[in-house]
Amino acid sequence: MANQIDMLHGSLMKKLLLFALPLAATGTVQQLFNAADGIILGHFAGSNALAAVGSTAPIINLSINLFIGLSIGASVVIAHYIGQGRSDRISDAVHTAVILSLIAGVTIAVVGICISRPMLHAMGSPDNVIGLSTVYLRIFFAGMPFMMIYIYFSAILRSKGDTKRPLLILLGSGIVKVAVSLLFVVVLGMSVKGVALATIIANFLNSGALVYLLMHEDGPFRLRLKKLKITKEHFIRILKIGVPAGVQSMVFSFSNVIIQSTINGFGSDAIAGSAAAVNYEFFCYFVLNAFGQAAVTFTSQNYGAQNAGRCREVFRDCMLLGAAAMFLCNLGFFLGRSFFVLVFTTDVLVIPWAMIRFSHVLIFQWIASSYEISGQCLRGMGHSLLPAIISVLGTCVLRIVWIFTIFQFFATFEMLMNIYPITWAVTGIATLISYAIISKKEFKKISG
Repeated sequence: MANQIDMLHGSLMKKLLLFALPLAATGTVQQLFNAADGIILGHFAGSNALAAVGSTAPIINLSINLFIGLSIGASVVIAHYIGQGRSDRISDAVHTAVILSLIAGVTIAVVGICISRPMLHAMGSPDNVIGLSTVYLRIFFAGMPFMMIYIYFSAILRSKGDTKRPLLILLGSGIVKVAVSLLFVVVLGMSVKGVALATIIANFLNSGALVYLLMHEDGPFRLRLKKLKITKEHFIRILKIGVPAGVQSMVFSFSNVIIQSTINGFGSDAIAGSAAAVNYEFFCYFVLNAFGQAAVTFTSQNYGAQNAGRCREVFRDCMLLGAAAMFLCNLGFFLGRSFFVLVFTTDVLVIPWAMIRFSHVLIFQWIASSYEISGQCLRGMGHSLLPAIISVLGTCVLRIVWIFTIFQFFATFEMLMNIYPITWAVTGIATLISYAIISKKEFKKISG
């Protein structure tokens, strides 16, 4: 097939890089364009506008992560069929995933618009921020169908190793997004409304381009409107893998909502500072996520092909590459933190809060590779529930417990930020142990 990586044969390290680097670039470019919104707002609309958009991320993630989990399930199922050489099943799974993307987009749009202001109230959003945040969220959610199409269609292409074309599409739409944001905010003075509308326009272009690609794709990946239906067998398999991953992300986002609510208690300067610093955490995470997606996709295909030895190599190489790349990104941003904060804001009241987050969170973020890579390898073998449970308990529940216990006695911003590296380490140790036990059993089974 065209635009496909042979994950079953040949040099593994080279192919992992061919898969992961465009995906890392996609996430980085996407975050650059999202960061551009913050830069534009911070310099041309003020720190309140920056805080308003920055404080909405936990709500957005809480609303969409279940359905993003389903897209991961679709990618794993399709990759299994590629490894098995089952072209007929690939086509049915692709069309099932397309229907799911439409359902996901409409559902999130309706629910998101309805819950925006109540969620902001529940999070204790300050009076000088909540109005702007509500406007941004409602416009953003209105464009969710386009975003879901892009996410699901990218997952379909990713299952066969095509990570380059989604990157090129994102580059084009992102340039349009920045240009439109500048027009709406700087020229027309539309503030947060302007960047939200620009996001919808970019997502419309993304989704339209991917629909066109799949409708002209070769073989079982071609989108045919007359074949659009949900096939029960594939739907159940997608749910089995995708729901635990999605619920894990939802609970993770819920814990971030609690953390964001606590940050809100420190005032709008802390919100803006945290929002500025967290952009660089996203940059680093997308690099790690690229190798996580490589781990789940390469494991899925080789597990489907019953190649235990190559599955082991996938885990080893992805862990090495992911952890090293993450550490270098963390170190680079940390060493240059004085410069990078100024990219978003020059407000002397905001900068100290950002610096605290750099020193207590970002520099330790590489620890997350321990559970990201091992958890994705487990999902590639069809075990999605256990890594989800471990992450919920280790990363989410522990954070909430920390806020309502330790933090109550030492209510400083530094103590709040400390929960990130602690929970990354706990979750990583537990997930690595689980991978060692389960993979031993699974590899013995498929090796005969």
